[in-house]
Amino acid sequence: IVLALLIGGIAGLAAGLLLGANRFLGRAFEPYLYYLGPTPKIIFFPVIIMWFGVGPASIPDYLALVGDSADGFPGLPGWGEKASGAVLGRYAHLERIPASHAQWEVPVRGAARLAAALQEHRELAILFRTLATLRTDVPVFTDVDALCWRGPTAEFEQVARGLGIPGLYERAQRLAQSLNPAG
Repeated sequence: IVLALLIGGIAGLAAGLLLGANRFLGRAFEPYLYYLGPTPKIIFFPVIIMWFGVGPASIPDYLALVGDSADGFPGLPGWGEKASGAVLGRYAHLERIPASHAQWEVPVRGAARLAAALQEHRELAILFRTLATLRTDVPVFTDVDALCWRGPTAEFEQVARGLGIPGLYERAQRLAQSLNPAG
């Protein structure tokens, strides 16, 4: 999967650079790209199911089992892509997976070992799933100007002192002043 994503990403980047740099090719492919843009995202669900073996709602559970090096969590011992896809394809979420492999309604190689690993590391798997879940219920900025850095805060001064880097806070203040001389 990682290799496929890497190949696809490189191909997409190359195509984007080529179409952006070459006006003729950009205009030739523009109608196709124009119609792809407003495509409802729901049409990608079958691709997700074919790729991972689970529906989009189960992706955080899938990543909790197999791990995600990009987010820095290892997954559970023994749980690979095939077993995770098969089990979550049937049970969808970690809480619904029976504790005993004898109760599983899907044939999975090493089911006893996988069930034991899940039982032993269930809390860790739930933590991994939480880390892999995109949160939409937290407050965020109301406009893009809220993201503008306005200089170091008093808390940063304490952090800078704690890090033991002489002059870090003062350098940050000078940088803020140089970026906004009027303010």
